[in-house]
Amino acid sequence: MSVEISETGAPVAAPVYKQRGPLYFAWRRFSSNKAAVSGGIVLVILVAMAVFAPLITKTRYDAQDFLGQALAFPSREFWFGIDDLGRDFFTRIVYGARVSLSIGFIAAACSVLIGIPLGAMAGYFGGRADWIIMRIIELFSVVPPLLAAMLLGAITRGGFATIVLIAALFGWVQVCLLVRAQVKAFREKEFVRAAQALGATPWYIIRRHLIPNSVSPIIVGFVLAIPLAMMLEASLSFLGIGVPPPTPSWGQMINTGMNFMFFYWHLAVFPTAALAITVLATTLFGDGLRDALDPTLKGR
Repeated sequence: MSVEISETGAPVAAPVYKQRGPLYFAWRRFSSNKAAVSGGIVLVILVAMAVFAPLITKTRYDAQDFLGQALAFPSREFWFGIDDLGRDFFTRIVYGARVSLSIGFIAAACSVLIGIPLGAMAGYFGGRADWIIMRIIELFSVVPPLLAAMLLGAITRGGFATIVLIAALFGWVQVCLLVRAQVKAFREKEFVRAAQALGATPWYIIRRHLIPNSVSPIIVGFVLAIPLAMMLEASLSFLGIGVPPPTPSWGQMINTGMNFMFFYWHLAVFPTAALAITVLATTLFGDGLRDALDPTLKGR
């Protein structure tokens, strides 16, 4: 092994190369994806607007303070105009983001809580357990989510909790498949074999070894479940069986705006644009996160 010598004759210390971890390369892949970064920035702005809605709006979402200016078009004073009941439309849009994002995040969390244990059981045990869970997944895959949601929504008369339940019932499938694939890939690894040889129970191995190593697909499944829940909520609210008024919902506002779209375009355009931008931003962010956390990609 050669040692580098300086001009004075003293040995020169070899350069120390900092070892890069997987998170570093994941961040590099994500930050190089401009679409995903843009989606993440838009999503952060929308979440901030929803959280701090009372600070950035001039009235309450149900305050009919502008009846004399009903159906007014957008202006400097009213950025998104006034709706047919004299309410500031910008305020309604901002509070609608709070409803849509809340349903999206809560339903995605419930989907993850359902999908993780089922996916881990199917991936680790295989055999009969895998067969039963896959048949359940096939059943949920062939049933149109919107039609089933319309039926359940009509029976329960809609509402926030009902929409979250319906979205979670159809959102867990993707999470379950992602966890199942990850667990199947890891169950033959040396650390799992060692834990089995030491007498660890299957549930201990799943809880302490396999699920922690499945964090990446779990995060991706969580993020990608958010826009699906939001679209389902908007569809049900558009059909009149979603979040009841006067609570603002983008789907509900689109439904109302359709009655005026040929004369007062802003009542349909702004909630539609808000929903489209939010779903697109969340999808781009989720796709970029999936590519960044993909263990098959090598650091570059």
